[in-house]
Amino acid sequence: MRLHKMHDVGRMVADGLCRASRIRAIVFIFAFSVLPLCASGLPYEFTYDGKHYRGYEGVIDGLMKVSVERAEHPEFDQYEYTVWFENIGDRPTSILEDVYALKETFKGSDPVLRGCMGDHENFYRQYSTDLTKTPSKFVSTEGRASHIVFPYFDLLHGNEGTRIALGWAGTWEANFTATGKQTLVEAKTNLGLKTVLMPGEKIRTGLVVLLNYKGRDEHTSVNKWRQWFMKYNLPKADANGDDIKPFWTTCFAGDTGLPNSDGSISETYFTWQRTLKKLEHEKLLPDFRWFDAGWYFDPACQTVKSDWWGTIGSWELDTVKWPGNSFRESNDACHALGVKVLAWFEPERVTHVEDLEKNFGYNPQWAIKTDRCITSNIGDPECLQWTLERITRMMGANGIDMYREDNNSDPAAAWKILDSRDEEQYGLPRQGINENKCIQGHYKLWDGILAFCAKNGKCTFMDSCASGGGRNDIESLRRGVPLMRSDYDRTTSAMRLAQSAGFNKWIPFHGSAVKDTQHQLEDSEYTPDSYVVRASLLPILNVSGSYTHNANLDFDAYRNIIATWESVNHLLTKDFYQLSPWHGHTDTDGWTVYAYNDPLSGEGIVTAFRQETCAEDSYEIALPFVLDKETYSITDDDTGRQWTIGGKDLKKGVKITLPQTRSSILWHIMKI
Repeated sequence: MRLHKMHDVGRMVADGLCRASRIRAIVFIFAFSVLPLCASGLPYEFTYDGKHYRGYEGVIDGLMKVSVERAEHPEFDQYEYTVWFENIGDRPTSILEDVYALKETFKGSDPVLRGCMGDHENFYRQYSTDLTKTPSKFVSTEGRASHIVFPYFDLLHGNEGTRIALGWAGTWEANFTATGKQTLVEAKTNLGLKTVLMPGEKIRTGLVVLLNYKGRDEHTSVNKWRQWFMKYNLPKADANGDDIKPFWTTCFAGDTGLPNSDGSISETYFTWQRTLKKLEHEKLLPDFRWFDAGWYFDPACQTVKSDWWGTIGSWELDTVKWPGNSFRESNDACHALGVKVLAWFEPERVTHVEDLEKNFGYNPQWAIKTDRCITSNIGDPECLQWTLERITRMMGANGIDMYREDNNSDPAAAWKILDSRDEEQYGLPRQGINENKCIQGHYKLWDGILAFCAKNGKCTFMDSCASGGGRNDIESLRRGVPLMRSDYDRTTSAMRLAQSAGFNKWIPFHGSAVKDTQHQLEDSEYTPDSYVVRASLLPILNVSGSYTHNANLDFDAYRNIIATWESVNHLLTKDFYQLSPWHGHTDTDGWTVYAYNDPLSGEGIVTAFRQETCAEDSYEIALPFVLDKETYSITDDDTGRQWTIGGKDLKKGVKITLPQTRSSILWHIMKI
């Protein structure tokens, strides 16, 4: 499918930090007085007052205004849009329902759907489905968009393909059905939406992103998307519009020598100095100090000893752990050495509501209790403002450079409770309306935090986390990057290798832990070896260690970890190639081979892993990115051996041999 030719545009706009990556994009706003009120050429549909509309823009019955925010990047054959519905009248609208953010038929024979599943039990498992044999349906119902399933799809149809992404942090579904040489794609965001809008209310669909490419080659598909993502979807580093560069983090909490249940619960005013001094002495200063959960007073203004999960909501610094100005002093000391600080929050969940009301002015009407937890209604503008003010006040007072958000709840049940309250109040259908308000609140909260950060010289991007990889929809990733794409990345190297294959094809900028343990919170006694490090080579490197308490820690090895990553990190956001069959996280009997290449400089790397139970000691790879008539230099990172080889031979295939299981190579490749 191609975007129909657009009419003359009214004006160009850049809508600020809330679309940081769109500042360079052309955003088209239709002037309703000039343009027709229908046939925008965009493939969305909805039903209003029992009547079906497709691609409609304008005002229906004097009440329901339908408008579209859109952008396109012709250099990538990519376009995107979001549909808005607004009651501009003085009484409730008729019922809006059956809203398809995308409903379109793609022409072409032999349709195949490629992609990966989501986080948690699916571990970004890859799939490739022949749609002529099996239709595909994906449904996300719990309110965190990229758990279980993943809202990114690569559809082959004929001799071309279309990449599709849904930008909605809540519920969604996507159906792919082939009939002959046609494939129907139906995608909804905000499931179950059937509602009237009250005067002044405004709701939206999820962002729909489509990118077209020629042929059926997956490498072409992956890398056209990655190049577009890095140029137009990745947020900026700061208010100057600088690009985010690869960075590495470490947490001081594992170095306190105190009991700890998770995160920075055990970090206090008397533990950080020796860690920072040791890292300075060893020339191992990170880009970011990672300050995780447990730094706050509980809602009763008591110190948190162990239960970080059940004591949140105040966002007030625990002055028992950090008396006086000690926390700010610790961060100022980091800043003096060039180390920034990121801090953990979880604003969409609260605990101990009565105490929050008594001590911090929280309105108990904002709290929605379900079987799992209490969700805070950030779809309510007053709740949103209270939350934003508490977060930015803490960040400003304590010199926090980056906001890290978590969400350890499935909020969909809470949204349904709010819908029921609305229906009781108004006596009118209100299904799905509160999900829409809360997801808008989610994006607005992030926009408010980023605006504060831009004004105060802080990072204009954040860490997108929701029990690991639950909030990695394409629109959330215009504001944040996943420092940890999954909580399961804190386990084995096999898990990390399995997850990289699928995730890298969609999200170029992200990170994982650098360790190899069976359990997420288990600390490794020994320094990660080259196998673990190479399995963890991503734009964000998260290194942990007991820097002053572990006698087995080898600082030379740690410096080598950073040196290895620094030698290749400029390539980790470039073109990505999976050069071996995908292996699940428990399948360790094969080879895993990845390559990265910068097509402009001709520089690349190959990492190859003979996994733990692999019987074959050699594996042949062909490099698809080399040019037949060019000559390339290859350098082995382990031995320093260097040799030259023609591009034609590299395309035919090169054998890699590793005599030992659980071993790896890192080759640096350069076009001469």
